[in-house]
Amino acid sequence: MKYISFFFVLFFLLFCTAQTIQAQTISPEGLLQQIPTIDPAIALQANKHTRYVDLCPQTNSPLIARCFGEAIVDETATPFTTGKPAGFGPAEFRKAYGVSGEASKSPIVAIVDAYNQPNMLSDLQRYSTTFNLPQLASCAGTIAKSSVPCFKKVSQTGTTKYPKTDAGWALEISLDVEAVHAMCDNCSILLVEATSASNANLLKAVDIAIKLGGTIISNSYGGGESSGEKTYDTHFNKPGIGIFASSGDSGYGVSYPAASRYVVAVGGTKLNLTKTGTYSSESAWSDGGSGCSDFEFKPTWQHDIGCNKRTVADIAADADPTSGAAVYDSVQYQGQKGWFKIGGTSLASPLIAGMFATGDQLTSNQQAGSFLYGLSATHFHDITKGSNGICSPSYLCKASKGYDGPTGLGSPKGTF
Repeated sequence: MKYISFFFVLFFLLFCTAQTIQAQTISPEGLLQQIPTIDPAIALQANKHTRYVDLCPQTNSPLIARCFGEAIVDETATPFTTGKPAGFGPAEFRKAYGVSGEASKSPIVAIVDAYNQPNMLSDLQRYSTTFNLPQLASCAGTIAKSSVPCFKKVSQTGTTKYPKTDAGWALEISLDVEAVHAMCDNCSILLVEATSASNANLLKAVDIAIKLGGTIISNSYGGGESSGEKTYDTHFNKPGIGIFASSGDSGYGVSYPAASRYVVAVGGTKLNLTKTGTYSSESAWSDGGSGCSDFEFKPTWQHDIGCNKRTVADIAADADPTSGAAVYDSVQYQGQKGWFKIGGTSLASPLIAGMFATGDQLTSNQQAGSFLYGLSATHFHDITKGSNGICSPSYLCKASKGYDGPTGLGSPKGTF
């Protein structure tokens, strides 16, 4: 009997050791399986709601930007919230776009927004816990010198004297930070909060993001074009740094800074998944921005012939709020807090920035746009359905084979 017990114990120990080894050598595909997916019942509840509202009010001034986040609301126009995630999370986005969610280097993804999200680190930790992602601790010192991935929040002056809180922008900030972490869980995240949504303050925030070591920068905001916008371009003309900007949420038309020839303009799609969560298709989001700039010169790597100036967009990702992301925000927005379902090209830009960070191959003298346009077509899902308005030539507002305005080169198909 004691021999049987001995062999049973030995077998049990060998089994546990094997399980430990297996747990330590999980492939990226296996790791993806460990990230929880959204609850089908909650997703079904959320999918009953198709109305959405702007997180930030629209502005007629080209000197003031608005964020491009869109929140799903219920039949009473109240923001739809749930106790558990209702939108897409890391598992859905990573599987759809074929990325592992981890960077081989140690990139710093900077996010530029206006106003303050006072609870951003704790909200990010809640998001990470829910989706079994690595936690980002607050950076002990300067983010550029951290030996481990960490989170840092500063004002546009690089200090901890933060601006006032704005509920709409706070939810926008939560979207941006959590979307980046979803796509690159070992990237450090630098959040730079501008004092207001003026171009002057947001550009100062961009400068600080670069000064503090941001290697990829996401800007989920914009305003109308103006004849003086080219003077702002010096803030974005930073070879070796991938700078991304949302194309807009008002349908056909161009916004700045997406129009800058030194920025990668990110358009929007509606992402469709199969029942098993794999990529099914995408179509151009009807409210995504695109078009031909009135003022910006055409970059040398852009070759479409229907616009003799800068064409927007360059690339695209999920933006339709009905296929939006699960976002956790504890700052009360229109009486609600918790898990929201958010879309807009404000989602597309940080998704792309996070994915770009996982394979960042920019050389020190290369523009991100030049890098992307130099990739083969196999790196992108070619999106051929959907439109965002009426225009001529039609490719500027209608998805079509090859390059088009609303979706650019297409959406990512694996790591860049």
